[in-house]
Amino acid sequence: MILGASVAAHSGVLAHPPIVGRFAPSPSGPLHFGSLVAAAGSYLDAKSRGGRWLVRMEDLDPYRTLPGAAGEILRTLEAFGFAWDGPVVYQSQRSPAYRQALETLRSRAAIYPCGCSRKEIAELAVAGVGVGYVYPGTCRDGLPQGKSERALRLRVADEVVGFDDNVQGRFRQNLAEQAGDFVVMRADGVFAYPLAVVVDDAAQGVTHVVRGADLLAATPRQIYLQKGLDLPTPAYAHLPVAVNEHGQKLGKQTRAAPLDPARPGEALFKALVFLGQGPPAELFGADPGQLWAWGLKRWRLAQVCRVVQMPCGQAVGW
Repeated sequence: MILGASVAAHSGVLAHPPIVGRFAPSPSGPLHFGSLVAAAGSYLDAKSRGGRWLVRMEDLDPYRTLPGAAGEILRTLEAFGFAWDGPVVYQSQRSPAYRQALETLRSRAAIYPCGCSRKEIAELAVAGVGVGYVYPGTCRDGLPQGKSERALRLRVADEVVGFDDNVQGRFRQNLAEQAGDFVVMRADGVFAYPLAVVVDDAAQGVTHVVRGADLLAATPRQIYLQKGLDLPTPAYAHLPVAVNEHGQKLGKQTRAAPLDPARPGEALFKALVFLGQGPPAELFGADPGQLWAWGLKRWRLAQVCRVVQMPCGQAVGW
């Protein structure tokens, strides 16, 4: 028997696993206000409960990774007072782990080669729910004559996968009808995001995933993949996505303004307001240390607005 478990049992206190959260930006450009909201939400959720907070660079896609962006992201996080635990993990260095997971799925006959192009899928498929097009199953029973392997897909069952999101509430999705068999290895040889993220979360012991609601519809696929690989499923909380005045998600494509490391107190204050925490006006522009001290004492996930999208200035009037 583990001594700690024995002591906890005799004291009448049930031992709880430590909270482990994470922030996993893609180094495709500088952090913006939407990135700050996700980082602050995950940081406060973990640290306010005495947990650990990790940083992972999702630099798996070489076509989207910009040279120097990862270093700039880390420097910005430091300027905003974030303190992460342990070394930063880079997905580009994790290929052996993803390959092993792929082989596990192959040994269980859970994946199959697909020879369809995006154009062909778009012409034959129906629109999915937050996942683009639902794959019509063209190659499910073998590659049709004349087609060669392009990608690898995970075979999904006709079943509903549901989970209780700690912000958005109960979310359910029939994978076969609303998502379809999905890619785990892309045609260009890059491991797909769903595979990488579930392998990394399990390897790092992540217990709580707090991120933007733009990934809400993708979560059932990740849970399905976790079960297929015998991996634990963390608790999920999907925060409102910050959008501009045109309703577009803040990002590189919408030319979102990068965070200014020289003025962290203003943006961090606005992020706390956006997250429904209601910091006092006198903390606007304060030192990040003061804002974190206030936020960590008063963080309440239940106060986060239960919407999928929110104009970044709506909650704070800027």
